[in-house]
Amino acid sequence: MLDLLAFPDHSRVWIYSSDQEIPDHSIPEIHQGIQAFAKNWLSHGSGLKATGGILHNYFIVLLVDEISNKPGGCSIDTSVKFIQSIGEKYNVNFFNRRIFHYIENEMVKSIEQEKLKQSLDSNLINEESLFFDPLVDTKIKFIQHWLNPLKDSWHKKLI
Repeated sequence: MLDLLAFPDHSRVWIYSSDQEIPDHSIPEIHQGIQAFAKNWLSHGSGLKATGGILHNYFIVLLVDEISNKPGGCSIDTSVKFIQSIGEKYNVNFFNRRIFHYIENEMVKSIEQEKLKQSLDSNLINEESLFFDPLVDTKIKFIQHWLNPLKDSWHKKLI
């Protein structure tokens, strides 16, 4: 769904995490909307080399090659408004930073920040549980560090 290979490692990445799973039947329409947005995304009147997609039914990822044209403040605001419009249309929130995602039995699970310690203490999660890091900001970081064991993740500091 994401054309990562066509973009250099230094490309800028934005990841928006949903507060709930997006149903499979909504994914194609959302993906088409993301692709249309990326194709027409402008900065200072010039097109950006951009792509995007939806991963694991929870994450919208936008990617921009900043060599050809850097996104400015207005173009980033436009992308935020676009993500908000998807959230409104599909009744999901992509801006709740207190919900984290991890993998359990090959499935993406969500956990509220307030429940991290309790979940660790009760062994619902452990030091090796793989947590998604929506704060990675380049393609290479996305590839290498989007998933990290809790013990190596910034999430651990919140416990």
